[in-house]
Amino acid sequence: MQIIDAHIHFIGNHPDSLALLEELDVKLLNVCAALGGADWRKLMWHDYRALAREQPARFAWCTAFDLPDFQEAGYADRVLRGLEQDFADGAVACKVWKNIGMELKDPAGNFVMIDHPVFAPIFEYLAERGKTLLMHIGEPLACWQPLDVQNPHYGYYSQNPQWHMYGRSDVPGHAAQVAARDRVLENHPRLRVVGAHLGSLEFDVREIGRRLDRYPNFAVDTSARLADLAFQDGDRVREFIGKYSDRVLFGTDIVAYQPQAQMTAEDRGTLLRAARQNYHRQLAYFGGTAPVEILNRQIPGLGLPEQLMEKLFRTNAQAWYPGI
Repeated sequence: MQIIDAHIHFIGNHPDSLALLEELDVKLLNVCAALGGADWRKLMWHDYRALAREQPARFAWCTAFDLPDFQEAGYADRVLRGLEQDFADGAVACKVWKNIGMELKDPAGNFVMIDHPVFAPIFEYLAERGKTLLMHIGEPLACWQPLDVQNPHYGYYSQNPQWHMYGRSDVPGHAAQVAARDRVLENHPRLRVVGAHLGSLEFDVREIGRRLDRYPNFAVDTSARLADLAFQDGDRVREFIGKYSDRVLFGTDIVAYQPQAQMTAEDRGTLLRAARQNYHRQLAYFGGTAPVEILNRQIPGLGLPEQLMEKLFRTNAQAWYPGI
């Protein structure tokens, strides 16, 4: 089965990397993110664009845009000019990242949420152009909860305390982040939106389903949330994927910003072995029935039928990211 990984960060510009993609028959959607304090164009934009141009059978790319500084006029016009050029250069979508809502502030010191009016012209432009907005807004619910070794996100927040918001009243909470995202969906009904990481509602597929029922312009990807699905009731997850069979996209969110041609052979080999194992684990969980080890737990596979596997792993990405 051909696979489209609809959410990844993978500068696979080495023959060994391309050989792995050929072996697995995978095409990657490399996703830019306008990281705070980083020149995302130097870090990822140039390489993602070049890979999609040079290896279109294996790579596509999603652009992003710079955050507003609120000091200069004409912000939206500058963003739209940049997006126009990126789409002309082959970008199939645009992403916004969690720094909107969690880091970015206006001149008065207030957090800028994703439904702030400054972004409205950009969203309308994307809707008019028929381009999808990939939204990573907010964080897993665990971000605002006490550290729990049983939670799938314990490892991340224990190692990245700057993103752990438990006990902090100075940052908008999970509900506020999700509500701001929902207002964008409501205010821009023509805008096609994919919610990264199960739409930051990873803790309960029923919550995701409520948004999918409410907003026909909304879908989600599974990137970096395999354990969140696996730790829920298998019958419930299977029913969710079946009911919303056109609205769930597969992604891994493998993060490898260093160009693989610049890696040592040892480091590149380690990365590619981990990537191969990741894809095999995902296929085994979604498509198989035997137990799969996920974060040291043995989880029965969902055993999805072939038709659902095709949608999840390929055709939904083609539908939600036209041109991929």
